Amino acid sequence: MAKRVVLAYSGGLDTSVAISWIGHETGAEVVAVALDVGQGGEDLETVRQRALGCGAVEAVVIDARHEFADEYCLPAIKANAMYQNQYPLVSALSRPLIVKHMAEAAKKFDADAIAHGCTGKGNDQVRFEVGFNALVPDAEVIAPVRDYAWTREKAISFAEEHNLPINVTKKSPFSIDQNVFGRAVETGYLENLWNPPTKDVYNYTEDPTLNWAAPDELIISFKEGKPVAIDGREMSLLEIIEELNRRAGAHGVGRIDLVEDRLVGIKSREIYEAPGAVTLIRAHRELENICMERELTRFKNRVEDRWTELVYDGLWFSPLKYSLDAFIEESQKHVTGDIRLVLHGGNINVNGRRSDESLYDFNLATYDEGDTFDQSLAKGFVQLHGLSSKLAAKRDQRFQK
Repeated sequence: MAKRVVLAYSGGLDTSVAISWIGHETGAEVVAVALDVGQGGEDLETVRQRALGCGAVEAVVIDARHEFADEYCLPAIKANAMYQNQYPLVSALSRPLIVKHMAEAAKKFDADAIAHGCTGKGNDQVRFEVGFNALVPDAEVIAPVRDYAWTREKAISFAEEHNLPINVTKKSPFSIDQNVFGRAVETGYLENLWNPPTKDVYNYTEDPTLNWAAPDELIISFKEGKPVAIDGREMSLLEIIEELNRRAGAHGVGRIDLVEDRLVGIKSREIYEAPGAVTLIRAHRELENICMERELTRFKNRVEDRWTELVYDGLWFSPLKYSLDAFIEESQKHVTGDIRLVLHGGNINVNGRRSDESLYDFNLATYDEGDTFDQSLAKGFVQLHGLSSKLAAKRDQRFQK
């Protein structure tokens, strides 16, 4: 039986109750680990004091916002990561960062077990435990909500019985997870696929018609695939994401209503808001279109899909993902330049591209005077390009198949 447990702590009902429950049921000491990844809400010291008040022997709180942006969101931007072509991995990106800090805490405090508050239906249980297996493979895993069939009612009863310092009077109909890269909302009436989202679902974005008369044009600058400036103002990536959350969110950009395929095999409806993420990935892809060679772009599209699946499936710390990281990083050497776009009515309209490292050659592309493309070469190219299909077609006609 575990003697010391490191718990992924959110400050909410389930993980606050888990601190006390683990102590009562196992006798183990609990070290709570909480990260600020730009989710807003309570300050870290308030969260820390609540963990201690619930019985933790130590509470580690970490401002990981810049680390999250630079080491987790940035690779996703470079990979143009969109699960099922829509979801920019909002929650999936934060889990390996939490796992990393929990593993460090487990080693520091000599813990022999790791705990989380995930259910058995979701992806996060996989992301946490597969991550633990990679970084602290000998640690026992404790999952009270999943393994002991906790309900909200049971958690509230336990909190009241043990006088835990947590407010359990407010009840949202939704399950919400958020960070600086976006916001995920599920459950409640959204589980009926015919029900449209209502205004109270959204927080990061305004109604797309609200600022209809005032479209926002801006320029995003990249250096080797990394966003570095908006409208010529150099900023940290965290600051860029935050500013685009405000500016794109004001125009309703980044709203996603998706029925996604969860790793555990079920389909789940999720409402996402990711104004900054969606805007950056769109701009990044547009810049790649002029800076990356055709065959590299085609192959990278396939790599992006696999990279996204690995991260969604909790395999951030896997050999294949590390290898794909190296490929994607190499592909970004010439992705430097500016993208001009307009945010309006929930849409992103790109209307300008420029780069000193662009592969676009005006003299080859133009149909006007100054055209340097030798069109006489095209006839033979077309004949050779279609030769194998032509031979196959003649054979099929001959044998009538």
